[in-house]
Amino acid sequence: MTDCMIVVPTYNEARNIGRLIPRLLEYPRVRVLVIDDNSPDGTGDIVAAFALREPRVALQRRPGKLGLGSAYIAGFRRALAEGAEFIFAMDADFSHNPHYVPTLLAMAEVGADLVIGSRYIPGGGTSHWSFWRQLVSRGGNLYARMLLGLPVADVTGGFRCYRRRVLEALDLDRLRSHGYAFQIELLYRVYQAGYSIVETPIIFPDRQVGSSKMSRRIMAEALINVWRLRFELLAPPFGHRAVTPRGATRAYRGYTPEDRGYPEQLPR
Repeated sequence: MTDCMIVVPTYNEARNIGRLIPRLLEYPRVRVLVIDDNSPDGTGDIVAAFALREPRVALQRRPGKLGLGSAYIAGFRRALAEGAEFIFAMDADFSHNPHYVPTLLAMAEVGADLVIGSRYIPGGGTSHWSFWRQLVSRGGNLYARMLLGLPVADVTGGFRCYRRRVLEALDLDRLRSHGYAFQIELLYRVYQAGYSIVETPIIFPDRQVGSSKMSRRIMAEALINVWRLRFELLAPPFGHRAVTPRGATRAYRGYTPEDRGYPEQLPR
């Protein structure tokens, strides 16, 4: 049974992707979909070679750098079309360690609609980050949480597992963010729609190989889009907007598999 698809957007990740794919394939339920934006370093060719010999690996090439948000939307659509029940978003640079995949999946299997690998709950953290990067990340999270009223500690965290029903219900065409603001917007839509959100702690190290894709333009987009989300008036409501009793929309922080009885490892 291969009911899980991990969507990995890439641009110039040739030195990472060849190590990441075998790690993910250690889990027999997992398929890997790489969305490559025409990386000049040959990332797409490395993935294509894997795909020729491993049916659980797929490559979707795009003509150029079209943005993180559109890469994930393309990947989510393909995952839904191919019948995936659990759909992961994951970076290629090992800042999202593959050994957390079973934990995120186990929490989704017992009912969480969205599971976030969180840096900012007890047990989570970062490694080898500069003071400036810590300040920007924590400040950005606080900024978005306060403006949008999100009961989530790590609103910008990109290591996530979505249940199929969540992505099916949302109107992905109406997501407007392109860079890292995409993670905030999609989380906000999930929360608006009344789905349950769970955070589980992860350690997030700095990338060892390659260069970060963060830029001032991406940071500015995030700052502006949070205000847009805060004050927008959508009619009709965005996607699936559940009418739920007060308190029915929940976000759990800090739960580990042991806390809630989740299995540490899944059957292979």
